[in-house]
Amino acid sequence: MKCPFCGYEEDKVVDSRAAQDGRAVRRRRECLKCRERFTTYEYIENVTLTVVKSDNRHEPFDRQKLIHGIKLACNKRPVSDKKIESMVDEIEARLQEQSKSEVTSKYIGELVMEKLKETDEIAYVRFASVYRKFQDKTEFMEELKKLLG
Repeated sequence: MKCPFCGYEEDKVVDSRAAQDGRAVRRRRECLKCRERFTTYEYIENVTLTVVKSDNRHEPFDRQKLIHGIKLACNKRPVSDKKIESMVDEIEARLQEQSKSEVTSKYIGELVMEKLKETDEIAYVRFASVYRKFQDKTEFMEELKKLLG
């Protein structure tokens, strides 16, 4: 770590503590040359995700697109924006835990359906009908039977 005062590259850590609700570590450092103190923060570096679509196209992960899709499924349902944000946070965390740079849209869709099924079954069926591209009412009814049984 370079000292911001003299540019010397050696220091000692005087104090460390959690910061920003545990998402960072705050460190007080002292330069070994000029003895000035300075603060640094360490953060977890999240992997930039690329989504592999069903037609093999690649596109960057878009949190807003995920929120939009879930909001459409939850339209006129008793699911708050706060709950939707929470679901997206949980899905994003699961994707980051994998430490992969690429994830399939199919896998993301399955995670969304899992969260919607826990939250609101009507929203789940709405999302599943679009996601799984139900062709007729029998496919729709089969999904409903799975929910009931």
